[in-house]
Amino acid sequence: MNQVTVVVPGPISTRTGGFIYDRHIAEGLRRRGWTVTVVELDPVTHPLAPPLDSASPQFGAIPDHSTVLIDGLAFGTMPEIIEREAWRIRFVPVVHMALSATPGLTRGDGAWLSNLERRALKHARHVIITGQRSRAQVMAMAGWTDPSQVTRIPPGSRRPAALTTRAEGPSVRILCVANVTQGKGYDILLQALAPIADIGWTLTCVGNEEREPQTATRLRALAQELGIATRVVWRGELDDRALETAYAEADLFALATRSETYSMAVADAIAHGVPVVSTRTGEIPSIVGEAGLLASPGDVADFSAMLTKALSDTAVRQTLRVRTRDAARTLPTWDEASDAMAGVLTRVTEHG
Repeated sequence: MNQVTVVVPGPISTRTGGFIYDRHIAEGLRRRGWTVTVVELDPVTHPLAPPLDSASPQFGAIPDHSTVLIDGLAFGTMPEIIEREAWRIRFVPVVHMALSATPGLTRGDGAWLSNLERRALKHARHVIITGQRSRAQVMAMAGWTDPSQVTRIPPGSRRPAALTTRAEGPSVRILCVANVTQGKGYDILLQALAPIADIGWTLTCVGNEEREPQTATRLRALAQELGIATRVVWRGELDDRALETAYAEADLFALATRSETYSMAVADAIAHGVPVVSTRTGEIPSIVGEAGLLASPGDVADFSAMLTKALSDTAVRQTLRVRTRDAARTLPTWDEASDAMAGVLTRVTEHG
C-alpha cells in the first residue's frame, strides 16, 4: 500500500498558497489510493523562529522508513531535527522559494537562513519545486549536479468555464487576492492607483491581515493619505464560495507583488477569465501570456501605466478577457500535479 506522511508548518486548512498546495496534493493522493497522514506542526510564524521544542517529538513519532513530504518552510528552518531523523525517514521537501528570499530580511538573517536550508537539503531524498526559478538555487544549496533529483510540480488550477461577456458598471471592479504582507506590494498598488483617481474604479482586497498586522495598519493609513480610502474595500480572508463570487464579479485582477515563484492567485484569475495587471517575476509572465499587462517589480510608475492602459479602455479589457481563454488552457490541473507527485513519491519509496 502506498503511504506518505505530509508535514505542514501549521494547520493545513490555512488559506495561503503553500498550505493550499499541500492540501490539494494530500487530497489528490488520497483519491489515488494513498494512505496520507498529516502532521500539523505549531505554526512557523517566521522562518527565524521555528517551533523546535514542539516539533521534535512530532517528528520522532513518525514511523521508521516513512516517506515524508514536507513543506519547505518546516524543512529548511529545522536542520537539526532533519539531520537527526534522516537516517530513518525519507524526506521529500516542497520548496516554493528559498527561505533567504523571505521579504523583509536583513542580509545577515538571509545568510543565516540560507545556511540552515543548505544543511537540511543535504538530507533530502528528492526535492519538489513549484516554480522553475528555484531549480538552480536548490541544486546549488543541496550540492547536486543531477537535475533529475529535483522535480518541478507547479500548483494546479481548475479548468475554466466557458467565457462569458460581463456587463461592466460605471466603475471598473479591481480585485487583489493576496495576504496583506509587504512582499505582495499592496503599497505599490495603492500608490499606482492614486494618480488615476479620475478614472472610475473600485478595489477589493482579499487576504489575511493577521500575518503582518503592522503592514495592514500602514496600508489603511496610506490609502487614507492618498485620498482613495473610500474606494478600497479590505475583506480579509474569504471562504471558497465567497472567493468564487469575488472573481466572478471582478473586471480586472491586480497584483503588484515584489517577488513570486509561481503565483496561484494570478493563475486563479486567468482560470476565472479575469484579465491581469501584475509584475514580471517568477512564472507570472508564462501564466499570463497575452492575457494581461505586466510591470517591473517595485516600479510604481510602471505599474500605474499598466493600470491606466487597462482601466481607461473597455476594448483593451475585453481583448485581454478573450485572451484569458487561451492562457487558461495552458494551466496545469491539480489532477496533473497529484499524478506527478504520486510518481515521485513512488520512486523515492521504492529506492529506499
